[in-house]
Amino acid sequence: MKTKTMRRVYLREAAVMLVLARLAVRFVPQSRLFAWADRPPRRICRFASDEAEWISWAIEYLAAQSWLNALSLPRALAAHAMLRRRGIVSRLCLGVAREGRQVATHAWVEIGNGKLLGGAEAGRFTRLAAFGRTP
Repeated sequence: MKTKTMRRVYLREAAVMLVLARLAVRFVPQSRLFAWADRPPRRICRFASDEAEWISWAIEYLAAQSWLNALSLPRALAAHAMLRRRGIVSRLCLGVAREGRQVATHAWVEIGNGKLLGGAEAGRFTRLAAFGRTP
């Protein structure tokens, strides 16, 4: 596939997944949402390194748009869903950090080879929970 076509395909899927993830965060009970995130993918694809890069790019590109206003949890859920759809094993992580008198929360996705999606600032957060598995 051409690069222009790949961009379009991943952006289209990321847009749908981000909207669905925002709706899920708002309307689906957290217990069901995280139970879904904890399930392993139906099949495992071990040779899909480029896929994760494209998914990360598409999610971050669309989430940066002002009209979408996607926070870290919908971003992480969308990336986790797109990775699972392709058989890439990943882990959805939730963390907290203190910022003065405030508590900040963040969600990110970890892939087995040590890559983080949406986790540029994950280093300063203490992991509270992880859903899914990494090889």
